[in-house]
Amino acid sequence: MKVIENPADLDLGAILRAGDRIVVGQACGEPTTLIEALIAQGREIRGLSAFTATSFSGLFTPEATESVMLSSMGAIGALRSMTEAHALHVIPCHVSQVGPMIEAGDIGCDVAFIQVSPADARGNHSFGLVSDYVQAAVAAARIVVAEVNDRVPHTYGAMLAGSDIDVGVHVSRSPVQVPPSRISDTDTAIARFAAEYIGDGAVLQSGVGAVPDAILPLLRDRRDLGVHSGMVGDGLVDLVEAGVITNARKRIDRGVTVTGALIGTDRLYGFAHRNLELRMCPTSYTHDGAVLHALDRLVTINSAVEVDLTGQVNAEQSGTAYLGGTGGQVDFVRGGTRSRGGHSLIVLPSTAKGGAVSRITAALSGPVTTARSDVDVVVTEFGAAELKGRNLAERASRLVAIAHPDFREELARTADTIARRGF
Repeated sequence: MKVIENPADLDLGAILRAGDRIVVGQACGEPTTLIEALIAQGREIRGLSAFTATSFSGLFTPEATESVMLSSMGAIGALRSMTEAHALHVIPCHVSQVGPMIEAGDIGCDVAFIQVSPADARGNHSFGLVSDYVQAAVAAARIVVAEVNDRVPHTYGAMLAGSDIDVGVHVSRSPVQVPPSRISDTDTAIARFAAEYIGDGAVLQSGVGAVPDAILPLLRDRRDLGVHSGMVGDGLVDLVEAGVITNARKRIDRGVTVTGALIGTDRLYGFAHRNLELRMCPTSYTHDGAVLHALDRLVTINSAVEVDLTGQVNAEQSGTAYLGGTGGQVDFVRGGTRSRGGHSLIVLPSTAKGGAVSRITAALSGPVTTARSDVDVVVTEFGAAELKGRNLAERASRLVAIAHPDFREELARTADTIARRGF
């Protein structure tokens, strides 16, 4: 490994080739020093492109595309500004497909930009805050450039030998931080209905955001909850410290929280450091259907842009605005729906744009992210609509009941049409 002690000495021109395709670590595992160097120096190297699944750093801006053509699986986090400027190339895919697509060459990876912890006594680095598709990127890349950050926690799971790093750039800077969301009264109302589906011994999966953040405090009277999730946030720490999350009843990975990404603040990162009760895994494990099926009482919580009256879910686009992405929703919806004693919850406010638009709709304004055949329960601030096993007329009626009252009369007319024709 070539070691660069001073990041200012990093010369990408000596590492990258014209036309190189770069895969970049995502979320709070973003190698921010490497990204800054790419933006500053990339325009001198022709034809560079990069892929990242999500970004919260704010470093990728429309102006940055002058240096590198950026693609992603969606407009998650700070990447929304990129889609608004038509500066992001969206690859529709599940996050669980990213690793296999890198392995197959469908997502090209000549160079991997990753962030890791300092080496342990054996010379191995931890992947730190993300362990999802970065392992596939390291295996595929011609050159592995690692930002070795002494403020990244050492987490357990797969390790990266120092000999597998071609260039190591030593830094000491705070990793990307994503603080808990600001919770509204609407979020709290949704959370109360959702929490009713989470009993003692349940295994939780959720993303980050206001509704998941609102749900967790409502679970402090539960016992022996477990976690198997693509990502976790600061709220995990509160429930572990309160003795609520123990993972004691999980049929697999008993006693261990399993996740692929830590998306939070130093509170979470400190908790994760050398914590044997937390394991970082690739998406080939966190999102695997057979693994999820082995988890009893799995309750998955995912968000949506809108849901139509038959139960189709759009989590990506509203009209001409691209707002989200496929992510891991489909994998976890299927996992929760098929789990013994489990549930899959789609949570969303009943309206958007200050109440002007209903998010329970007669027809979607964007793509179908999750098929109606997979959907179990839809939750708004007005209640929970249980759709699994219900015919289309029953589904429409139940979804009208949890829509905002201002839109129920209009939606009921469409529901009546569905009931009359049967579909």
